[in-house]
Amino acid sequence: MTYKALKDQIALVTGGGSGIGRAFTEALATAGVTVVIASRREDVLSHTALDLNLKLGAERVFPYAFDIRERREIDALVGHVIESHGDLDILVNNSGLAVPETVDQISEDGWDKVMDTNLRGMMQLVRATLPQMIANEFGDIVNISSQAGKHGYADVPSYCASKFGLLGFAEALRDHVRKAGANIRVFNFCPGLVDVENAAPEAAPRPGFIHVANLARTLMYALSLERNVVLEDISLYAS
Repeated sequence: MTYKALKDQIALVTGGGSGIGRAFTEALATAGVTVVIASRREDVLSHTALDLNLKLGAERVFPYAFDIRERREIDALVGHVIESHGDLDILVNNSGLAVPETVDQISEDGWDKVMDTNLRGMMQLVRATLPQMIANEFGDIVNISSQAGKHGYADVPSYCASKFGLLGFAEALRDHVRKAGANIRVFNFCPGLVDVENAAPEAAPRPGFIHVANLARTLMYALSLERNVVLEDISLYAS
């Protein structure tokens, strides 16, 4: 089974400029991983990359602006990561949004916006990345779902549907790489409420919320496991 030291790996984190994505990015970069962070918010990405690189005293975080709802931009992003950094070992599908609409008031635009971002974009990123990982016989795909991927909530039905769909797609992906004999792991994170507004290390999360650092620590634990250990859906929420 192929092994590659974490410090030699290349990661792509969508939505990596803020919140959960930034916490993941900092944890990975601190461990020596080269991380490309990607979203539509170029200013946020650039600020995060500069801030983390200064903090680490090394250039390990690289920003890339793209729209996850555009197939050609997804393909260009994956191609850029591989061409610029030589590989793509870790894909973190973190981009996501919710449109608050009740079941009887769902709009076509709201439904499509959520599905194109949370589900179709994730699928297209996996499809673009998978050939490289299979060729290398090595890779990790981390999907950020939600407790809304396991339980339905009346005020965000499209978000729930997208996150349920993400988990279903991930099951199919696991079956695919298993049948292919590929050394590729698929992790799903299913957090409850995460306090992305109080993400500073010293900040206390709001009641009922968890700090983003808990997700980052869990990510690093999952990646540290021996590659023949199966860890699938990971639920985290405040007690």
